[in-house]
Amino acid sequence: MATPPEIQALLGEPQFNWSDPAPWIELERELGIKFPADFREIVDAYGSISINKQLYLKHPAGHLLHSLGKNIRLDLELWREEDMAEFLPSAVGAGPGELMPVATATTGEAVFLRVPETPSSPWRVVVQEFDSPAWTLHEMTFSEWLLAYLRGEDVTVCSRNLAPDRPFFEFLP
Repeated sequence: MATPPEIQALLGEPQFNWSDPAPWIELERELGIKFPADFREIVDAYGSISINKQLYLKHPAGHLLHSLGKNIRLDLELWREEDMAEFLPSAVGAGPGELMPVATATTGEAVFLRVPETPSSPWRVVVQEFDSPAWTLHEMTFSEWLLAYLRGEDVTVCSRNLAPDRPFFEFLP
């Protein structure tokens, strides 16, 4: 499957184009989860990037500083702390209804994928505003959420002031 054409049209042609499933298989085995196909496709296409110098996506094959697996492990540890767990609508983890941290923003938000309650239920996006106890459930898939973000729609993380001309991405150093 390819990156959704609407995302490519707004963000630009992907340049990473990862095709080896091994890093995903290893990470998914470790976490006990199978990430949604749209999330994997986007991250495989673009790699570890900054979008609009605001939203950070990381790939499981990234080096230590920009590794999705390392970031998830650190974020799971952080969000499992007793004083942090109260800021989320449910526990973090790979179980049904739990939240898996997958992205961050320089403006203080953490982006989670909510694990479906049943195998036929869709994945959803939850964004937590780190500087407040507020969180928002977005009843959309990751690709739908990212597309709304790229269009400048209010999906808790907002890009309009950081990308006034058009969305852009840069590889993380």
